[in-house]
Amino acid sequence: MTARFEGRRALVTGAAGGIGRATVELLEDEGARVVGVDLREADGVRQCDVGDAGSVTDAVAGAVAELGGLDVLVNVAGIDQFRRFGDLDLATWQRHLAVNLTGPMLMSQAALPALRESRGNIVTIASVAGLRAQPYQAAYCASKGGVIMLMKSLALELAEDGIRVNTVCPGGVETDLPMGAAAEHDGADLDWGLLSETAGGRYGFMPPRHIAESVAYLASDAAASVTGAVLAVDRGTAC
Repeated sequence: MTARFEGRRALVTGAAGGIGRATVELLEDEGARVVGVDLREADGVRQCDVGDAGSVTDAVAGAVAELGGLDVLVNVAGIDQFRRFGDLDLATWQRHLAVNLTGPMLMSQAALPALRESRGNIVTIASVAGLRAQPYQAAYCASKGGVIMLMKSLALELAEDGIRVNTVCPGGVETDLPMGAAAEHDGADLDWGLLSETAGGRYGFMPPRHIAESVAYLASDAAASVTGAVLAVDRGTAC
């Protein structure tokens, strides 16, 4: 097994399942010491609400103290709830922004002193929904489009500190998030074709490991000259 992260220290949000869990496992397999946080309780995962400033401050401070520093921050935590725009309530809109956009901002800001010291890097999970509009997902698309631009801005600002900042935009992934979001939609006209178009008609939800591999590349020394990148891992959906 390649040990790209031997001696590295990482903090991963959304670590209780899906892409977050796959990322934790991959980084650990390749030598990293990892602290995983999530709103949900799970074995080996600390609780943290990424949309709450106090919770984030405590989680990052605890991780830095345990690991003795921080080399990699991976922002995975996110929510997605399908809503017809006419039925989109303010609480649902604000929660999308809190978790999907404010969460990565708070985590990145809290981790900044440790990342400056290590000249580390940040990788954030956005979505092809931040690159290409999708129906019934106004709040999700807005939050993911926002986080893409947030990370591109940070990449420019933090370059002088030697901190790289990159974003991964997954297409459909085999996790509870897209299935749960679609299950909430009450319309019979939900067109999965709009959500699943891929280059060459290659349809199918990807395993979370595919996204974790992309995260690992961007977080590794192999991507030492890569910052401000937006990597679509989507089988051509965003083409």
